[in-house]
Amino acid sequence: MRILLVAGGWSTEREISLKGAASIAEALSARGHEVTLFDLSDGFEKLLELAAAHDAAFLNLHGQPGEDGLVQALLERAGCPYQGSGPAGSFLALNKAAGKALFVRAGIRTPDYEFLPVRPAAGWKTSLPFPLFVKSNTGGSSIDLFRVNDEAELNRALDTLFAGHQEVLIETLIPGQEVTCGVVGRPGEEKALAPVLIVPKREFFDFHDKYAADGAAEICPAPLAPELTARVQEAAIAAHRCLGLSGYSRTDFRLTDEGELFALEVNTLPGMTSASLVPKEAAAAGIDFGELLETLLSYAVRN
Repeated sequence: MRILLVAGGWSTEREISLKGAASIAEALSARGHEVTLFDLSDGFEKLLELAAAHDAAFLNLHGQPGEDGLVQALLERAGCPYQGSGPAGSFLALNKAAGKALFVRAGIRTPDYEFLPVRPAAGWKTSLPFPLFVKSNTGGSSIDLFRVNDEAELNRALDTLFAGHQEVLIETLIPGQEVTCGVVGRPGEEKALAPVLIVPKREFFDFHDKYAADGAAEICPAPLAPELTARVQEAAIAAHRCLGLSGYSRTDFRLTDEGELFALEVNTLPGMTSASLVPKEAAAAGIDFGELLETLLSYAVRN
């Protein structure tokens, strides 16, 4: 199969995207596919022409463009199948405030939050109790993620994010553990993979803990009671369907000591190296990295 591997781009997660693309290219080439790696920064206008000359595209983009649905919409115009969710689902998942609004409407528990599309007027104070997490509304990879304990720290975090022209999401900190769970399958046939328990080495699961060699421990399968594992998996499928996603996704949760589960956000293009979270979950089910990639592509081609 002639596969257009789309990566890079110009988001803050560009380098992470390219690193994952190298692993994808190696795995797909080893399985006999003809892979063309295309960095969106090397001429965005070339995408449509390249897409028309390939059997399918594999997207390994993080942030905007890519997770916002733009590239997916262009590929559809070019008649080029691609793995994963369509433009609408991609956009709703990337926009954390939109995703959380849909969670609330669907009865999926999520931490209380405030959405700030612009800097509030002087004198504004949050209605949420400290400590809080402050993050970019459309960012990822824990870049520009802040834990704040008081008004002064909150204002410094807002200054940083608004200086970068970012929309801001403020979220209540839920004490407990971080658990993530992948979902794979065509609409109506989704299956949840084994959840992963994330044990940060630092105060929280930040960029360093995600990507450094001495970062967080990622335990798969998560050492949870069977009934709790089942609840995490059911919640991951519910979040996936709530946003109208297809192919695969990964939902991040907070799990309290009392067993309460809160959905944080859903990633429609999760990391794709053999050491990434979804591939780890697939490996626990006996699915190797190359097989996982081909499975995701098969959904695109057959659809």
